[in-house]
Amino acid sequence: MREKTSEDRASGLATLACKAATCTSCRLSKGRTNVVFGMGVYNAELMIIGEGPGQREDEQGLPFVGRSGKLLDQLLAEIGLRREENVYIANVVKCRPPRNRDPRDDEIESCKSYLIGQLELINPKVVLTLGNFSSKLLLRTTIGITKLRGHAYPWWNRRLVPTFHPAAALRGSAQILDGMRYDFSLVRSVIEGTLEEDIPESAVLEESSVTESQGLDAEQMGLW
Repeated sequence: MREKTSEDRASGLATLACKAATCTSCRLSKGRTNVVFGMGVYNAELMIIGEGPGQREDEQGLPFVGRSGKLLDQLLAEIGLRREENVYIANVVKCRPPRNRDPRDDEIESCKSYLIGQLELINPKVVLTLGNFSSKLLLRTTIGITKLRGHAYPWWNRRLVPTFHPAAALRGSAQILDGMRYDFSLVRSVIEGTLEEDIPESAVLEESSVTESQGLDAEQMGLW
């Protein structure tokens, strides 16, 4: 299979974004102001995945704005990254769930092809999941984020680093922010090729979780 060129990636993301902009596949489309498809660069080494847009994001059509976005940008800057230069940010669902509730199974299913397409086109070295929902969903586990974070898990021929949502750090203790800084340092290590950690037995996920040997394939991604 021919490797995707820069033009392929840029064109593919633009086409996918246009399709998402008029999507009415689930109930979330009825209450949205804007589709929040994603933002960043098409050749990003890091892809950040959250749960879904909040009110500010729905109003502006951009992911992670407001106070949470500012903290995210600060943490990225601390490891030498910027969302405009070497990062891509997206969500599991592209429209805001009412009252910021968790996305429902049928909504995730309706929106899944967009995230799969983004992952295939961008092909990042590392994925950073923000918060309990997206972390548990993509790693296919029931383990909560407090126990799950702190590791770089093998995931579809790359690494996935789960961490707290920035909003949790803003309303929580300094310990949460310290934990996020450690997780971001793992991201930096993956990008630089200096990651040395082994996943301890206590952190092993369920047997159904994806492994390093599996490729990123649209049908396989249907597992989540």
